[in-house]
Amino acid sequence: MARNLILSGGVFHDFAATSAALAELLTEVGIDSEITEDIAGALSEPPEVQLITVNALRWRMGQDRFADLRLQWRFELPAEARTAILDHLDRGGGLLCMHAASICFDDWQGWPRVLGGRWTWPKSHHPPLGWTSVRVHGAHPVVAGLRDFDVVDEVYSDLDILPDVEPLASANGQPLVWARPVRRGRVFYDALGHDTRSYDNEVHRTMLKRAALWLLKRPVTVAE
Repeated sequence: MARNLILSGGVFHDFAATSAALAELLTEVGIDSEITEDIAGALSEPPEVQLITVNALRWRMGQDRFADLRLQWRFELPAEARTAILDHLDRGGGLLCMHAASICFDDWQGWPRVLGGRWTWPKSHHPPLGWTSVRVHGAHPVVAGLRDFDVVDEVYSDLDILPDVEPLASANGQPLVWARPVRRGRVFYDALGHDTRSYDNEVHRTMLKRAALWLLKRPVTVAE
């Protein structure tokens, strides 16, 4: 089985539950996941995995309204962890980034160039958690033939997105999903996944399984 390291944890989300749901989903395409909240420790040297997943909300919390959380949750990504992610991509590895990954690692100026976009305070925002209709775009192998779907989730809005990003799915006119080559590896970002209800939707599950196979440079053979 391919090996996946899920970097998890943070505030405002049940990351233990969503990381477990994601790990369970990926077993269906032959991927074995290890989940850790010790992001710095896990990336103190390049991990021996084919896939790294970021399902976390770990950032500096620069806004005053988060002052009461800073002592417990303030996080800066060490230099060796940044190097480990870039080395992973240089070796042709895959990077699966979920939901709040666009808010993570705001002390690393290079992270948006890896991910393809970022959350920018105070411009970026999201409507209340609730039902949303997701439109699927284009013929990329991750989404080819998939139908539009409805899901309970947050719609991240007004992200700063790089000009070369081509959305594979959107909601309310907001790009939510994209795939891109980075160095010798591949990156897939999915802004959905606030809680486990997002992982219950069969179309979303199929898209994520296809995404994992694409990141591993394997044939994308999962049918809806």
